[in-house]
Amino acid sequence: MRLLALESSSRLCSVALQVDGEVRLRCAADDARNSEVLLPMVKALLAEAGLSLQSLDALAFGSGPGAFTGLRVACGAAQGLAFGADLPVVPVGTLEILAESTRGEVAVGSLLPVLAGLDARMGEVYWGQLRATGDDWVLQRGPLLCRPDAVPLPPASAGGWQAVGEAFVVHANVLAQRLGPIYTLDADHPLLPRADALARLAASRFLRGLAVAPELAQPLYVRDKVAQTQAERASARATQA
Repeated sequence: MRLLALESSSRLCSVALQVDGEVRLRCAADDARNSEVLLPMVKALLAEAGLSLQSLDALAFGSGPGAFTGLRVACGAAQGLAFGADLPVVPVGTLEILAESTRGEVAVGSLLPVLAGLDARMGEVYWGQLRATGDDWVLQRGPLLCRPDAVPLPPASAGGWQAVGEAFVVHANVLAQRLGPIYTLDADHPLLPRADALARLAASRFLRGLAVAPELAQPLYVRDKVAQTQAERASARATQA
């Protein structure tokens, strides 16, 4: 199958093209404006592969949670491209994309369950607990929005939990105190959602009939409020000090 994946839920913007199991990836610099680089990367990837949008089977995008603007950019681009080429869309959650980045050359039964965390700003994190099932991941808890010192304690697991996501860097000390030695952090794993992991999950879901019409594709924000009052910002700074 042929699938194009768009991911811009964080400061890293990426596009991946999966053709019969082979994945090509393009990433923009962390300081790039997602709205300005996403479509040029799409055009470059398709040209490199000698493909047109109309020759694809589906599009996919990272649906969230994540940065509000980034989620809108990826969703809007996926919808627009899909409408124009008469293609279905596969939304995939960003915490599931993070979990997929831990998958290596091991059997599914050997994969550790995952604690996925994204920095949500405003002194909070987006959080989820996931387990592998076949070639996909299932959220057992989440996605949640909470303070790092209030993330839910996961149940005991043989071998512990694999941690992935920028939250474990931004809030390293708080999460270490909260969770103790129950998790392993592999610095080699991507800290941000990326389109190659998204493409793998989306291809599996498309084959299972989980694509939707473009007009039904929606971002998953989790947070309804995007700004703090001065008092809330002062309180957050005092807590982090």
